[in-house]
Amino acid sequence: MNQLINYIKTYVALSDEECEVLMSLFEIRKLRNNEVFFEEGQIANELYFVTKGCIRLFYKVDVDEKTAFFYSQGQFICAGESYNLGIAAKENYQSMGQSEIVILDKKKVETLLQKDSKFEAIGRIATENELIASQKIIASFVTQTAEERYLELLESNSELFQNVPQQYIASFLGVSPETLSRIKSRILKR
Repeated sequence: MNQLINYIKTYVALSDEECEVLMSLFEIRKLRNNEVFFEEGQIANELYFVTKGCIRLFYKVDVDEKTAFFYSQGQFICAGESYNLGIAAKENYQSMGQSEIVILDKKKVETLLQKDSKFEAIGRIATENELIASQKIIASFVTQTAEERYLELLESNSELFQNVPQQYIASFLGVSPETLSRIKSRILKR
């Protein structure tokens, strides 16, 4: 929880009392490897903050799973459309390896906002993180080749390759596992 508090403090000054209020609202949950903790069809009523491990965001398309994003330590997770509009979510979240998240219940967050608007930072930060991540993904698919996306992912999040099965990384990059193997081979030969 201290990790989340420190993260929020980078955006807004908090007194010790305000930190205690925040900590009383959070719930910590440990996740098992491959545990799906949020599924499409649910209505999102929680925000999550990753304190340990990696979380995969994926969509079910026919019989396939399409990986859209990986969240790592220090990132907020929110099924934004469902959370804000109260509609069924389209996304799924799955733990990659042993992970830990802090859960922020929507009703508790709304109650907190009524007490002090300073806490709007939580929702704003989560929303901004999602927007920035989405824009980066879209830009990478428009401006980069699969090989360039692979190299960027390797540079920005190399630990992902130790904890996440290759088929999920391939799906995230928009290629088949076989194509990912060929990309890796070409890069190793350089």
